[in-house]
Amino acid sequence: MGVDLGDLLQRKTIEIKDLSGLWVAIDAFNTLYQFLSIIRQKDGTPLMDSQGRVTSHLSGLLYRTTNLIEAGVKVAFVFDGLAPSFKKETLAERSEIREKAKVAWEEARASGEDGFKYAQAASRINSEILEDGRRLIQSMGLPVIQAPSEGEAQAAHMAARGDVDVVGSQDYDSLLFGAPKVVRNLAITGKRKLPRKNIYVEVEPETINLDEALANLGITHKQLVEIGIMCGTDYNAGLTRVGPKTALKLIREKGDLESILAERDEVIENFAEIREFFLHPDVIDDYKIVMKKPRVDEIVTFLVEERDFDQERVEKTAHRLEEVYRSGQSTLDRWF
Repeated sequence: MGVDLGDLLQRKTIEIKDLSGLWVAIDAFNTLYQFLSIIRQKDGTPLMDSQGRVTSHLSGLLYRTTNLIEAGVKVAFVFDGLAPSFKKETLAERSEIREKAKVAWEEARASGEDGFKYAQAASRINSEILEDGRRLIQSMGLPVIQAPSEGEAQAAHMAARGDVDVVGSQDYDSLLFGAPKVVRNLAITGKRKLPRKNIYVEVEPETINLDEALANLGITHKQLVEIGIMCGTDYNAGLTRVGPKTALKLIREKGDLESILAERDEVIENFAEIREFFLHPDVIDDYKIVMKKPRVDEIVTFLVEERDFDQERVEKTAHRLEEVYRSGQSTLDRWF
C-alpha cells in the first residue's frame, strides 16, 4: 500500500528505547493490516476464536503495544475516515488482488505447498476488525483519534502541529502528507522469515526525517509529492517505466509535474487534485491525546470470554499496562 520511495530516502536505524518519552501517532489501519499479515499459523491461517472470527490483530495490539508502552513509548492510534473519491479505483483493484491471492492460497494448501505469501496478500480488514481493534485500544486506555479522511494525513497533521513527536506507519505516504518524522517497522520489529526461503532477518525500527530528506535530495515538499504521483500512489497509477530515481531526475530537470507531463504522451488524471490533497488534506484540530487508566476487567472480558484468548497471559499483560500507568518512576509520568 502507498507509494514506494524507499530508494530515495535515507533511513536511520534506531532501537525502541530511542522512542522512550515520545508520542507516536500510529496509523491504525496500516498497523492492523501488518498484524493481520504477519501473525499467522505456519500454513498462513490467521489466529481465530472458536466462532471463526479473526483475532491476529487483537493479539498484536495487546502484546506488541504493551511492549512499546513498557519501553516508555506514548502511543495514540489514528483511524481512517472517508477515503477521497479518487481512491475508489485503487480500492477496487486491491479487492481483486486479495481475491486472487485467496484462491492461490487455497490451491497451495490443497497441494501441500507453502502458501504463506498468498495468505498474507489475502489479508482483509473489515468493519468488525476495525471496531474490535478500536474497542481493545480504548480498553487499554490509549487515545483514539478519528480522522475525517486518511489516517496518515491526520497523524502527519498532528506531528506538524507538535502534538505528537513522530508518525508510526509502514508507508511513505506520511511524508507526502507532511509528517516531519516517520518511524517504520514498529509492528514488525524482530526476526522475520524471508518469503519462500529458510532465512531469517532482523527487522529493526527506522526513522526518516522529512526536512533532512528534502535537503539531501535538493527538492521541496511539493516536488516530493510530485515524485510520488509520478511513481504511483494510492490515488493514481503513475507514469510508465518511471520509478523513484527517474522521477527525481525529471523533477530536477523540469522543476514541476506540469512541465514533465507537457513533454509526454501520458496523462495522469486528477493529478492536480491529488497533489492538493497531499499538500492540504482534510484533517481536524479537535482531538485529545491523553492516556487513561487501562480497564483490566474490560480487556479480560473481551479477549478471554468473547475471543477465547488465554486468561493467564491476558491478565498478566493487562496488569503490566496498569502497572506502567500507576508507576511514578515510569518514563510515562510526563503523560499527566
